[in-house]
Amino acid sequence: MVSYTCDGSTAVIVSNCNRRGWEQLDEGDENFDVYFASVSHLKYVFGSDMRLGPTQRINHFPNHFELTRKDLLCKNIKRHQQLAKRGGGAAAAAQLDILPETFVLPHEHALFVEAFRKEGGLGTWIMKPTGSSQGKGIFLINKLSQVRQWSNSSLPPALRNASSNYIVSRYIKDPLLISGKKFDLRLYVLVTSFKPLKVYLSDLGFARFCTVQYTTQELDNEFVHLTNVAIQKTGDAYNSKHGNKWTLQNLRLYLEASQGDEATEKLFGDIERVITLSLQACQAIVTSDRHCFELYGYDIMIDSALKPWLIEVNASPSLATTTEADRILKTRVVADMLDIITPPEWMEPEPTVDVRSSFTASGPLWMAADICTAHSAGAQLAIDGLGAFTGRILAAASLRPVSDVLSSDFA
Repeated sequence: MVSYTCDGSTAVIVSNCNRRGWEQLDEGDENFDVYFASVSHLKYVFGSDMRLGPTQRINHFPNHFELTRKDLLCKNIKRHQQLAKRGGGAAAAAQLDILPETFVLPHEHALFVEAFRKEGGLGTWIMKPTGSSQGKGIFLINKLSQVRQWSNSSLPPALRNASSNYIVSRYIKDPLLISGKKFDLRLYVLVTSFKPLKVYLSDLGFARFCTVQYTTQELDNEFVHLTNVAIQKTGDAYNSKHGNKWTLQNLRLYLEASQGDEATEKLFGDIERVITLSLQACQAIVTSDRHCFELYGYDIMIDSALKPWLIEVNASPSLATTTEADRILKTRVVADMLDIITPPEWMEPEPTVDVRSSFTASGPLWMAADICTAHSAGAQLAIDGLGAFTGRILAAASLRPVSDVLSSDFA
């Protein structure tokens, strides 16, 4: 019998595993087949004498933080841009313009001040703690004095840890609005290997909306500017029935009607490119352990010109559910993740759906990547417009030219 252990009681994980007939072990039991570990417990697994067996799986890569910590993600993307510029010039580096201009404080304070003054001090910037989530500690600034005020109230650099450092990013002042409200996308991305890079993108993401009309006049109003559900659900205008969310499918239908099919298709292709490039930027430095897989929560912002911007990548995207549609969506995402990471010998009884067998190559994506589509035959889930899972695999070779990539490379 397949066994698993889970840090905490994540209902959608437990229900999915139990439905497969897997046995739940007590926390700390090392005889697991799959360990759904919290990030804080990774040091116990990878930094101790514990040795994983050949068939054991764990849901994080050892140094995933190279992708999921805001300051390290920024550093890795900047390094990737420099390498691209060295090899292909400014045009190649411009292709990697996927992150708003960002500086790590306090280390890059002088560079930030230079960028701030370059536009006459008229810009708006957003400050975020490098190690926090759910919108905690985020605020907007439009004066250098606000940064000095933050710096004076913080610990000196020598006494800071990662969670007390900040990044400051150029604020996207012209986001695409729907009914006058700001939104971003939460996309679920499963990585099963970094070397070679093998990535699955779920079609079951959603858009998260602010509850208050967008304006640049109220920089201190978090209900205007921050889309995090943890923040928005505390507001008076929060709708607990739909959770101020649209499914990705419904958003796409809206965009096709308002922006046109061609523009919408390009936007979603650009989003896939942003995901691929961010992973390639970290590919060389993330340890690709064969025991590991990881479900990431990608947050993407779309501006009024339909350009997608990477905001951050979450190592442990929330699987808590606030609505019935939310529960169905996240349950399905986890179910498809388990289908992909489960070895054939764990399939008892014989599965009615084999996600892996339905991946067929359909030509190269941008920058040495192949894209395939998976259809969960016989598993159509059309409740509340959620649709069926149609994962997408972005299996990228290690920075080889596109012309060298063949479909057979990713069989």
